[in-house]
Amino acid sequence: MRVLVTGSNGLVGSRACLQLEQRGHTVVGLGRGPRRTGGAYGYATVDLTREAEVASALEAAAPEVVIHCASMTEVDACEKDPEAAYAGNVRATEFVARGARKAGAHLVHVSTDYVFDGEAGPYDEDAVPNPRGVYAVTKHMGEQAARVLAPGCAIARTAVVYGWPPVEGRLNFGAWLVTNLEKGQPAKLFEDQVVSPSLADNVAAMLVELGERKLGGVWNTCGAAVVDRVAYGRALCEVFGFDPKLIVPTRMAELKLPSPRPLKGGLRTDKVRTQLEAKPLELAESLARFHATWKAARGH
Repeated sequence: MRVLVTGSNGLVGSRACLQLEQRGHTVVGLGRGPRRTGGAYGYATVDLTREAEVASALEAAAPEVVIHCASMTEVDACEKDPEAAYAGNVRATEFVARGARKAGAHLVHVSTDYVFDGEAGPYDEDAVPNPRGVYAVTKHMGEQAARVLAPGCAIARTAVVYGWPPVEGRLNFGAWLVTNLEKGQPAKLFEDQVVSPSLADNVAAMLVELGERKLGGVWNTCGAAVVDRVAYGRALCEVFGFDPKLIVPTRMAELKLPSPRPLKGGLRTDKVRTQLEAKPLELAESLARFHATWKAARGH
């Protein structure tokens, strides 16, 4: 099968490309700047906010499936630059969805748990979104663009994705935490934000299956555990052998962040557990795999 993956230099996109390649598919990755990830699959530099570039890339690739991982995910940066957030999360999705429909390709669009306000989580696939903040609103608008322009698409919501090695010179939450703790530096973590930490490889496996089986509708493609960030940090310390006293519980209001974030969040995974072969990982297994890739990268 011919599969096009956007954001192929990113944390989830790079892993989706490699898994697809390993499963025998013909893969084309689209990304920003020079290629930075492994694998022998095709790669093209494309600005997804330029419709002509996107249309040309999809026409050339002639994919049967499109997995749209690319996104502007820095929550506070989105709040500070709503124009860029709208271009990266809404317009880009519009262009990719339109290109997928023209190619007759099945679209898997990656979204986020932040489409919910965090008043009553964890949320299942039928919960009604109520986004707050520019990042959340633009991601929700991206979902609508995908639904309208690529009927039958899959909306794959994920949350707090982490993995090693980090990509694009930006530390994901897990990589940031490990980097700090390894140096013996304290890490302030929210005790009042509940999330669904998700290993990037596990998320990619679920996205790949949604693409291969051409499944539509909403799917919570995230980790199985719903925990606060302090609990995640302490569990990580246990697996990695770091000092749990370095985890400093704090409350979100104390940091006065530019953008609102859902507090009582997280996603329910009953649907993916029962309907996908790629199961959401429990936290212990997720952290064990994270630790193994971290050790391997260090030559241990």
